[in-house]
Amino acid sequence: MGHQPARRATGAFTALAAATAAVLAATGIGGAAGIGGATAGAGTGAPAAAGTTFVRPASSGHSLVEAADKPTSTSDCLKTYRIRCYSPLQYRKAYNLDPLYRAGITGKGRTIVIVDSFGSPTVQHDLDVFSKAFGLPSTKVRIIRWGKVPKFDPGNTDHVGWAGETNLDVQYAHAIAPGAKIVLVETAVAETEGLTGLPEMMNAEYDLIKKGVGDVISQSFGATENTFPGFAKGDHSALMKLRYAFKAAAEKNVTVLGASGDAGATDYMLDGSTLFKHRVNSWPSTDPLVTSVGGTQLTLDNSGKRLGIDTVWNDGYGASGGGISGIFDRPDFQRSVAGTVGSHRGTPDISLTASVNGGAWVYSSYASATKGWGITGGTSEATPLFAGVVALAVQQANHRLGRINDDLYALARQGPSRSGLVDVVTGNNSFGGVKGFTAGKGYDLASGLGTIDGTAFVKALARGAH
Repeated sequence: MGHQPARRATGAFTALAAATAAVLAATGIGGAAGIGGATAGAGTGAPAAAGTTFVRPASSGHSLVEAADKPTSTSDCLKTYRIRCYSPLQYRKAYNLDPLYRAGITGKGRTIVIVDSFGSPTVQHDLDVFSKAFGLPSTKVRIIRWGKVPKFDPGNTDHVGWAGETNLDVQYAHAIAPGAKIVLVETAVAETEGLTGLPEMMNAEYDLIKKGVGDVISQSFGATENTFPGFAKGDHSALMKLRYAFKAAAEKNVTVLGASGDAGATDYMLDGSTLFKHRVNSWPSTDPLVTSVGGTQLTLDNSGKRLGIDTVWNDGYGASGGGISGIFDRPDFQRSVAGTVGSHRGTPDISLTASVNGGAWVYSSYASATKGWGITGGTSEATPLFAGVVALAVQQANHRLGRINDDLYALARQGPSRSGLVDVVTGNNSFGGVKGFTAGKGYDLASGLGTIDGTAFVKALARGAH
């Protein structure tokens, strides 16, 4: 979620059981429910009880620079702010996307749906300023207000935080897929730990999916699985009743993405500010119907050329979310990595840039005190970036791609030259005093399958794992 909490092997049975036991013992979580249902009361409809405490907006706390007059180069950021900063043009080069743009693959004819509480009152103006600054074509953002969205209050930290998240999401989805349409869904209630706010988001997504709107949905929000009602007793029905939007997306071949979180292998309690002291994970990132997007740290020069290999995001301001679900069984697409995930769903699936020290330039004017350019990071940066990549692949394929997780894991077995997947082998996601997971060769619970070479990956994803 931005720099703030992203609310945040096959083989003999004995070998798999041992791997599962080891993972669960290290994780400290209990029994799981089936992928398609809960241990009790699964189905659709209104959730049972609601949480009570608002979680901080997804990118809250991840902006290290605000109100700058203009975006500057990476070298200037190092001199002035002592951190790295990057533009969308640097990301395009780093991820080798320019060959696609030259070939006319820009996301044209495709639609990215972005869901954020409250939205931003200046989202269109700010996108226009952002696009002009980097020589990008702008686009008209279609705004859908779901429910009685309150008037923006610059004195309300919740409103301000979500406005920042909204601008980040819109600007970077557009930067990667400049030809795609952007639909911004603003909901009336903020996402919180527990349930409050999530039903509004799921209802909005479900409605748009049923109406045929959107090829890919970008979600920079989440709630720790352990904070859902009934978790401690193994009753996951409250969460399972929220999955109807994702099931509808699967039926309509809409790709759904979720930020893996910004607190490494742990995440936040119901109060939204206290970290669990053991490994936990967050939904919707853990949902098998969702592609979980984790975070890396890039080291680029002013042009976007890499000065070193990508590593797991863990820069002191946050760390890439990843670990084992306490609710969902291991899905079929992770059968090949059962030695790592055991019998439960593991996250993330894939990772893109998210480091705050190496964050993205974002323009905002919704609050006079912070009007101007800021630098923001987090997995809520990585997620809209990847949404743009998916939109490119949908255009390349000339049809929706739907659930892409099966193809991602199948492509990984084909090697980087054919799949466009680039392994991330260094770094870990330990955070908040909780030991995380270490990146290594192949799939891991810090970076997933790794990151991408954009041109090769888009072509591979478009053709499928054939």
